[in-house]
Amino acid sequence: MFSDLHPKFTSDFTLKGADRKCCRCELTPTGVKMSAAFRELSARFPALSPVGLISLPQMNHPVKCFSVGRWMSHTQTGSNVRPLEGVRVLDLTRVLAGPFATMILGDLGAEVIKVERPGAGDDTRGWGPPFVASQSLYYLSVNRNKKSIAVDLKHPRGAAVIQELARVCDVLIENYIPGKLQHMGFGYEQLSQVNPQLIYCSISGYGQTGPRSQSPGYDSIASAVSGMMHITGPENGEPVRPGVAMTDLATGLYAHGAVMAALLQRHRTGRGLHIDCNLLSSQVSCLSHIAANYLNAGQEARRWGTAHESIVPYQAFRTKDGAIVVAATNNRQFVQVCEVLELMTLTEHPNYKSNKLRVQHRKQLLHTLSQRFVQRDTADWLQRFEGSGVPVGPINSIQEVFADPQVNHNGLIQQMIHPTAGSIMVPGPAVRFSSFPPSGPVPPPLIGQHTVQVLRDILSYSDDIINKLLQSGAVAQNEVS
Repeated sequence: MFSDLHPKFTSDFTLKGADRKCCRCELTPTGVKMSAAFRELSARFPALSPVGLISLPQMNHPVKCFSVGRWMSHTQTGSNVRPLEGVRVLDLTRVLAGPFATMILGDLGAEVIKVERPGAGDDTRGWGPPFVASQSLYYLSVNRNKKSIAVDLKHPRGAAVIQELARVCDVLIENYIPGKLQHMGFGYEQLSQVNPQLIYCSISGYGQTGPRSQSPGYDSIASAVSGMMHITGPENGEPVRPGVAMTDLATGLYAHGAVMAALLQRHRTGRGLHIDCNLLSSQVSCLSHIAANYLNAGQEARRWGTAHESIVPYQAFRTKDGAIVVAATNNRQFVQVCEVLELMTLTEHPNYKSNKLRVQHRKQLLHTLSQRFVQRDTADWLQRFEGSGVPVGPINSIQEVFADPQVNHNGLIQQMIHPTAGSIMVPGPAVRFSSFPPSGPVPPPLIGQHTVQVLRDILSYSDDIINKLLQSGAVAQNEVS
């Protein structure tokens, strides 16, 4: 086995099956001639044989402990412990959906180990401008609270590192084309033999099986295929891509929730499982009432701009200096809108007595309201609606968003000191917990910033082994760190 993967070692030793023992692949001296350095290398790399053929090792790695029917990286107690403290995540994802999911897990206290290609790293590292000190702000926005290791998955020793990490991790998340990691020896069936309690989450474009499963998945394509783009855009206008990658982000949220549920399931069963999460399913499930309208009433959806097909008035109106969104979802709120606009005669009009009637006579009603809204500026209308009970809000620019006092009150701006970019700010977590305060975030890592640290502290590799891995090109350490 070793000679197939490492031909240069064949002249130094001959390894017989009877001489190899588990656990940690301790080698007996009988009939075996090898250097001390390679003895240590062999002991550290039982994964050099084909993944699916490895005997299940006794899980006696020093950083793992068995607790409450499951393996956890470590356990802590205390009032400020975050929910996922002690959970270790091996992150084999890139771009947005996967990194967004693992960032949320990191925000909740998980130790996230992001695996990147030596040299290039995550695809989004090159997405720009804008850049800050050569760092892509796209990448920086979704990769806080992670450690980066640079590993060549195609290198036999790099592959062995990944397998050893899978053995000591609680969760693995990947977003390769279905079957790709299986071919490389890192599929769920293979790694679950190494770690039966591993939660393995696959994120793909269309699912692990089916007619589209081998197609690459990107947000804009999935948004188009799922119907999201068909219902987005101006009325009577062309389909429009949403301003942010909502399909990717929704998939990341689904994946993060699925991992949380899987951790609870493992707590009960003691075993891991495979999660199939994909862009198409995530977006189609989010079609909500649009899907229900078609499935039950045969009603094809259309684009409404800012308006709502089933509620009137529920849309943006131009003002003297901008725009305001008004949502009158019931008769009481409609009356309040008319009162603020000083158009109370509308409340007595037979065409506007109910929402159903207002939807049927949408065009006339919206024309009257629009003529009134354009007579005052946005701030004036907001003040007049204050206390009315009618949901209203301005259409803010991004500059106005981050000047909003509620945004600042909610702590939605996180500042970090990046090792090369200096001070950076990104949008923070959307959720707050009463049992622990949001801790200071760790800045997004450089490519391979934590390679040596992870190999030393998590896998207990010696300096000699780490140096051999670095010299072979199987792994890389960032020179800045």
